[in-house]
Amino acid sequence: MSGPPRAWRATFVSLMISATPPLALAQALGEIPERPPQSAAAEPQGDFPVSIRSSLGPWGDPGGLRAAWAARGVNLTLLSTDEVLGNPHGGVRTGPIYAGKVEAILSLDLERLAGLDGVSAFANAFRIHDTGGLRDRSFQRLITVSNIEAYPTTRLSELWLERRWDSGLGLRIGQLAADGEFFASETGKPFLSNDWPTITGANLPSGGPAYPLATPGIRLRYEAGADLSALVAVFNGDPGDQRVVNRYGTNFRVGDPPLVMAEIQMRRNQETETPAFAGTLKLGGYRHFGRFDDLRFGADGLRLADRSSLGTARRLRGTSGIYAVADQQLYRPDGGGPSSGVSVYARVSASPSDRNPIDLWADGGVVVAGLIPGRPDDLFGASVIYARISEAARGFDRDRVDLQASGEPVRTAEATFELSYQAQIRPGWTVQPDLQYIFNPGGGLADPERPNTRIKGGFVFGMRSTLVY
Repeated sequence: MSGPPRAWRATFVSLMISATPPLALAQALGEIPERPPQSAAAEPQGDFPVSIRSSLGPWGDPGGLRAAWAARGVNLTLLSTDEVLGNPHGGVRTGPIYAGKVEAILSLDLERLAGLDGVSAFANAFRIHDTGGLRDRSFQRLITVSNIEAYPTTRLSELWLERRWDSGLGLRIGQLAADGEFFASETGKPFLSNDWPTITGANLPSGGPAYPLATPGIRLRYEAGADLSALVAVFNGDPGDQRVVNRYGTNFRVGDPPLVMAEIQMRRNQETETPAFAGTLKLGGYRHFGRFDDLRFGADGLRLADRSSLGTARRLRGTSGIYAVADQQLYRPDGGGPSSGVSVYARVSASPSDRNPIDLWADGGVVVAGLIPGRPDDLFGASVIYARISEAARGFDRDRVDLQASGEPVRTAEATFELSYQAQIRPGWTVQPDLQYIFNPGGGLADPERPNTRIKGGFVFGMRSTLVY
């Protein structure tokens, strides 16, 4: 395959450089660490426990303001993610885009702040800046290209109160995002395409209560011990379209049919001092109580692609899904934590075919952390994601070919392969080159510029910078 045009390469390189925060920016931020910097081997992958403040000496906390707040139970974290992504070939449009997200995270320990035993509060908000949206603009694909991609705006995300008891119970109420606790793999979090799974994002109204949207709800969690947890949550089932209905995250919808999610989490060997391999298994499911359109048959019993049909889809009651998530450590270096060494992960989910665009979804991969000589805080890995178009949606496509003599392709499935390397420049600042290949975008959608021809897959090259303060 020939290389990208010279102009495209020049633009891509210049954007990669601009997306990486210069040292002058880091020197202007300031830090006093809340705890000593730790290697990636000692913390869960995908979390950002270390701030750039640990590299900035007295400028990290001018006047000691942050330390004073923390002593009272008030913690404010700023997270800036900037990236450039581009496809030199394939899709419906080529070229680079820049995207970014600045997130403010406020946590309050109300026991220390106001004497409320076991009560805490949390809020976070995003400033999303996106100049293209590679998933929709370039490939019209189903699977996420970048997990920060969203409609550009300033948006409130979560806003909740939680009460925890010594018995292990925890009750959370407010505006909640399901992807923070449900259906998540810690091992897979470093990948740019790792996100709220496509099977829920494509099947639930407005994508469900997940980034960039949250919705009012209540969550009950029970910690039966260090190795076993159970969660159940009820959300308002439709957070609203992020572009119009709920652009700023302040719609606070409560009148839609509910979404119920439940999950059991089993863990083993999570202690740092144990030499045994760590592992996690999560089993869960969900039920949405709204009504959904049949994707193949109309209310009159005829196939929707039949020209004699009224064209009104049969309405079906509710939708649901089941899933499993597994993380397993394969090699643990001496003194390493549960996410150090070599780990693998897998997620798989299924939903009814007649009312859902995606009926089978799976992803998985391998991550190597803390094993690169001289780079103990770096990690790298490979992942694969697969999303199958449901039998009903494929049947509609076949009906259209048979009954309307349409030449448009029959959709089948979409897949993504990703290679990524996360390098720590300073504690709290990482730079991440990334490579993805998209197979069969949209499951095999027709190219709008070339009727009856599928959109071509292709490579995506990217660079992400993440800065925590």
